[in-house]
Amino acid sequence: SRGRWPRGAVSLRWRSGRMSLVSGLLGRVLWLSGLRSGYHARGSPAMEQDRALEVYDIIRTIRDPEKPNTLEELEVVTESCVEVHEIGEDEYLVIIRFTPTVPHCSLATLIGLCLRIKLQRCLPFKHKLEIYISEGAHSTEEDINKQINDKERVAAAMENPNLREIVEQCVTEPD
Repeated sequence: SRGRWPRGAVSLRWRSGRMSLVSGLLGRVLWLSGLRSGYHARGSPAMEQDRALEVYDIIRTIRDPEKPNTLEELEVVTESCVEVHEIGEDEYLVIIRFTPTVPHCSLATLIGLCLRIKLQRCLPFKHKLEIYISEGAHSTEEDINKQINDKERVAAAMENPNLREIVEQCVTEPD
């Protein structure tokens, strides 16, 4: 199932994603207990892949600002859009490349902001975060990439109460 489990292991991940939280937790429990094959040394490509899947599990449930769907359901984010590279001892560079549903999506900046805020709040490891629109996926991708990777612009956007409320609605996990 897309490189998530070692060869021969059984994946509980259903295509709909309903079991991904359970499978993610199960995988972590098995890994911590030593029962999951393929123990990963720090800094190994397999460890980076595990971190990437951890990141994906966090962002996949973000809701679209306009639609009742998640970013995973709309294929704005996929497992393959997340890269993680160890850049220091227990510090990682996380790169997200998301794909808006249409090349002129007016909410692409807001989606990037939601990705950044949720990851800043939820990532359990030290990280540097870079978020980009997939190359060629938006008519103003360069401008949007600059906005969503500029700390001052992100901070200013989150000071706007209306924008902050929309972001909170998108990133809050459903009950």
